[in-house]
Parts: sequence; structure tokens; C-alpha cells
Amino acid sequence: MSCSTASLSRRSFLTSTAAAAVTLAAHSLPAAEPPKARIAVSLDLEMCRNFPAWDDTHWDYEKGNLDDATKQYALEAARRIKAAGGRVHFFALGRTLEQANVDWLLELIREGHRIGNHTYDHVNLMAKTPAEIQYRFQRSPWLIEGEEPQQTIARNIRLAERAMIQRLGTGPSGFRTPGGYPQGLRERPDLQELLLGQGYRWVSSVYPRHDVGTAGAPPTAKVLESIDAGYAASQPFVYPSGLVELPMSPVSDIGAFRNARWPLEAFLDVTRRGIEWTIANRAIFDFLGHPACLVAKDPEFKTIDLIARLVKGAESKATFATLDEIAAPLQPT
Repeated sequence: MSCSTASLSRRSFLTSTAAAAVTLAAHSLPAAEPPKARIAVSLDLEMCRNFPAWDDTHWDYEKGNLDDATKQYALEAARRIKAAGGRVHFFALGRTLEQANVDWLLELIREGHRIGNHTYDHVNLMAKTPAEIQYRFQRSPWLIEGEEPQQTIARNIRLAERAMIQRLGTGPSGFRTPGGYPQGLRERPDLQELLLGQGYRWVSSVYPRHDVGTAGAPPTAKVLESIDAGYAASQPFVYPSGLVELPMSPVSDIGAFRNARWPLEAFLDVTRRGIEWTIANRAIFDFLGHPACLVAKDPEFKTIDLIARLVKGAESKATFATLDEIAAPLQPT
């Protein structure tokens, strides 16, 4: 065999061997791991009607006048979630920043938690008349005299942002509508454009419709089935305008303790079901809570600790995420 023939044979052997090795390696590589489920804990910082006592209704007029118990609950919930490896995404009202001391909010920011805009006065973005905007303006209509509802709403959102910048030294991380809507902002492109025009790239406005059953009774199989359907209906999406929607997952604490009047154990069970579904489906779950409600109904932080245990226990399949982290890959470049 000539040297040239031997060299050619050797090159052919090496080439075929390398190709075989690549093929073998390709077949030996494990399949790509599916993305982890992402669990957000979001807490709305507002006072709530019916809590701590059922006949409490004055908070409708003082949504931002947070009491000490609510503030301390928010701080401790944040501490527990951080200890489990996550951060809480809070939504604050601008009126809260009228209070003399905002050190607790500054502490939350220092600890890496997020604070989004929840409007200044907890206004209804869907309001069509001045009286529908907020209880405060029903009692004190001169505060918005001469304004159309959308003017009041737009100004309320701007005021909350200005309050955050001036009192906290930072702008808001996202926007959540006071109250949730089954359709979100799908039928309101004007509101989508309003938020985009004020610099918001994502909104949390969808809360899926679901049954709660008979008030005071534990959830039935039919109720649980309705809630289960809400998990798939509360996955993030993008509106045609480019605004990202990050829905709230059922069931909120208000839905459970005000509308359904469940015992705590029922709320814990439904929360567990939701997170387990999310982990199994590698989906998104946004727990919606209110410290003013939870401090009355779950003073021992059982719900917060349950969420922490479930996420930590499934760390290969789930992780904590703030809402801005969830929104980031969905935002147009």
C-alpha cells in the first residue's frame, strides 16, 4: 500500500470514527430539562373590608391607611419567603406613603423584595362614572370635580408613582389593578395604551372566574373542579398592544375568607392543590394575598410556610420568581 493510500485510509477511518462518536454522543445526551415551574408570592398592601372584624367597612375609605399589624405581617411574610430562597412582590397604594413612617417599606426594598403600583386610592380602572371610581370620591366628589373617570384614573396611577419615587427613592415594579377581572384588559385597549404610555410593560389584572360554593361551607368537588380550571386560565400572555399580562391565580385570601368564608384549612388545601398542579405542569402560579386579611385569618403564617415548603421540596422542578422576572422573557424586545 502506498503512503498516499495509507494516509487516505487512515483519514477515512478517523472521519468515520469521529462521526460515529458524535452520533453516539448525541444519542447518549439526556433530553433537555423542561423549564421549572415558577411560583410568585404577591401581596397587596391595603386595608380590607371585613377584616379583622366582619363589620369593618370604614377601610373602604381608608385603603392606604395601613395599621401596624398589617405592616408587621408583611415584613414577616417577606422574611419567611426570603429564607426559603424567594422574594415577595408587593403592590402599594400611594396613600400609604402619606404616613409618617415608611421605614418598613424601605426595609422591604433593601431586602430585595419588589413593590409595584396599585394606584393612589385603590381606584376601579373599569369605572365609567365618578361614583364608581372609589368610595372616597363618592363621599368627597370635589376631589375629582371636573374630571372624566379616565382622567382621574390616569392621574391616580401617576400620583402613586410620584409618591414612591419621592418617599422610597425608587419607581414601581409593575402595575396591578385594584380588583381583578376575568377578561383582564382584553376588551380595553385604551387602558392597555394608558399603562404603556405611563411606562408600564406588564400588568396584573386577570383573576379567573370560579365557583366558591355556599358561603360558610367547605369547597365541594364541583367548586374544586372550577378552581382547578382557573389555574390554566391564569397563565401569562401578551395583549396585541404588547402589554404583558400576569394573571392572579385562584383562590385569593379575600375570595376564600370573605366570599366563601372558608376555614383556614380549606384555604390551605386549595393553595396546596394549585401549587402542586403548577409544579406538575411546569407552569406559573401567582399567589394573591393581603396582609390585612391574612393577619386576621392566618396569624401563624401557615399559608406562607406551606408555599415555602412546597417550592423548596420541589426545587428541581420549581423556583420562586417575582412578577417582573416572569414578565421579562415575554416582553417585546
